[in-house]
This record gives sequence, structure tokens and C-alpha cells, in this order.
Amino acid sequence: MHQRTVAVGSRSGLHARPASLFVQAATRQPVKVTISRDGQSAVDARSLLSVLALAAQYGDSVVLAAEGDGAEAAVEELATLLARDLDATP
Repeated sequence: MHQRTVAVGSRSGLHARPASLFVQAATRQPVKVTISRDGQSAVDARSLLSVLALAAQYGDSVVLAAEGDGAEAAVEELATLLARDLDATP
């Protein structure tokens, strides 16, 4: 299993647009990725409601995890995405 801890980079946390962009990226991955916060149970990163329910704020640490072929690349791609401010103008 590949895991990585990353701080949420979006100023608004994982709400609305940032959460939606993250879930869309997770859905494109070849493996199931989970996300957890503060010792809470891990949730499916492809579920918008589950990701929103984490209530992750700017700077909070979250743990991404995946298993199987492509797990490391999937986790690293999603971690890079989460570390950015997804509310910033591109």
C-alpha cells in the first residue's frame, strides 16, 4: 500500500470547487484511492459527499492511500493536486 500525507493547499479547504476537482481526478485513477483526516476512517476519494464530509480546512493534513498497480503514481498525482490552491485563478 502506498500512502502519503499532504497539507490541503486550497484557501477554502476541501469545499465545493476544490473537492469537485479532487474527486474528478480521483475518478480518473486506475486504482481506488482513499483519503482520511485526523485519524478518521478513510473514505473513497471518488465520493464527493464523503470528501466534503471530511471538512478538511486549509493547512489540514490528510492521508491519501491506494493499493495495486499504479497506486504510487495515483497517490502522488492527487497529493500534488491537493497541495495547490484549487480556488486560485489558473
